[in-house]
Amino acid sequence: MKYFYDIFSSYFIILLMETKKTNKLLSATFDNTLAKVIEVEGSILNGLPSFSIVGLASSDIQEAKERAKSALINSNIQLPPKKIVINLSPSDIKKSGTHFDLAIALLIALNETILPQEDIFIFGELGLDGKVKSSSMIFPIILSLKEQNLISKALVPKEALTSLQYIKGVEFFGVESLNEAITILQNPNKKGVYAKNEINEAFLEIEGTKYFYKKEYPLDFKEVKGQAHAIKAALIAAAGWHNLLLNGSPGSGKSMIAKRLRYILPPLSQKEILTIAKYQYLNNQTPNFSALRPFRSPHHSATNAAIFGGGSHSAKIGEVALANKGILFFDELPHFTSKTLEALREPLQDKIINIARVNAKISYEADFIFVGAMNPCPCGNLLSQSKECRCTELEIKRYQNRLSDPLLDRIDLFVTMNEASLEEKNVTTSQKMHEMVLKAFIAQKKRGQNKLNGTLNEVEIEKYCLLNEEAKAILSKAQQNFALSFRKVANIKKVARTIADLNGNTKITKEDILEALSFRKR
Repeated sequence: MKYFYDIFSSYFIILLMETKKTNKLLSATFDNTLAKVIEVEGSILNGLPSFSIVGLASSDIQEAKERAKSALINSNIQLPPKKIVINLSPSDIKKSGTHFDLAIALLIALNETILPQEDIFIFGELGLDGKVKSSSMIFPIILSLKEQNLISKALVPKEALTSLQYIKGVEFFGVESLNEAITILQNPNKKGVYAKNEINEAFLEIEGTKYFYKKEYPLDFKEVKGQAHAIKAALIAAAGWHNLLLNGSPGSGKSMIAKRLRYILPPLSQKEILTIAKYQYLNNQTPNFSALRPFRSPHHSATNAAIFGGGSHSAKIGEVALANKGILFFDELPHFTSKTLEALREPLQDKIINIARVNAKISYEADFIFVGAMNPCPCGNLLSQSKECRCTELEIKRYQNRLSDPLLDRIDLFVTMNEASLEEKNVTTSQKMHEMVLKAFIAQKKRGQNKLNGTLNEVEIEKYCLLNEEAKAILSKAQQNFALSFRKVANIKKVARTIADLNGNTKITKEDILEALSFRKR
């Protein structure tokens, strides 16, 4: 027995002596909404030929074994006839994505080489012919790493450079094939490229920061017939980032106003444009890095998973997160399920959407303007001067009660729209309205606000929403007469602050507060 034990021990010692030194490369994966650094370690061991990947790797990473084998052979690189072990560390984080292919293949190809110990991240999917392809996860991962100051160099597919070069402060090495990637790793003195893509839009520069916006108005407010009060509400909503509810008969222009609101919204910083692009990548869309804010309008029959995100196994992005930095429009608002409407309260209040599933818990930023449109009654004719309403009082009450008070408390502007005649004209254009929004935006930024008026918290309201004596007296009287809650008073102050910015007033005046009160919920 001792004889066999000695033989086994001797064999094990020899095996350890002949084992090659473990190499490692850096890559990353998403954990929640943050990218986490992953060390891709590779060892070539003596033993029966095999290839295994360990470290909580998903099925698409396990499939990398076949892609890597074929890519190596077609790149004229001999696959070592030994036991290949790839470890993704730390092992307690679930990893997914085809962008690990390149790092895995490089560890095998360069197993006889001592790799440079510099923090260069490797990303890329491999084709069977050895070509390096892009992946939808590369941009959001690198952007997240840069926001955490974790990355300075990255070896990436050349085709991904078009979008990646909007990310400043990262040196990129673009490659088209596995052999090119090997050459770069073997030549540590080779220089990469830095961000050279600029947002090609008009911009404002305030205290050294550029804010970009578009000057195009394919849908113009001048096409809306009448509805001066609703158009003014839309202007205030855009200038201060306030939520808006439009109530009116079918055909009064509710959807027209909502769709035109997108083109007069405040400008975007480059960081915000990149955030929008990140969410578009996560939704498998190709972003154009435009200064046009997103507009999302889900149908009332959409599922909660489609609107808020989710899925049976993994939490995926939904309409609420895709509307981030833009508009979320719910047409026919009372027709959405009560579960959907009540779930909307969280992102309206906290500007965050949390998705909880058995296998994942994810939070997405959800900073959008909510615009709702509804009819006054089920048949829509309650406010009509030419059509008779067919609804009973009970039906009207039941229809309107589908919107709970806690949900309505999170909406700043309420507008009732009457029917407009074809003869009515509107002299206000989107261009003029946008110029006023930009003026109010500059005022808010120069006042030192990091947020727009509609998203100020209680402390910031006290700091920035300053009223003169007449305005204070009117608001105090309104609070008593209308039994306004503290939240409603705060909403009125924020709306009045935006109106004051549009009027060029440093403090909120009597006229500003009276106009703000005219948009409160009746």
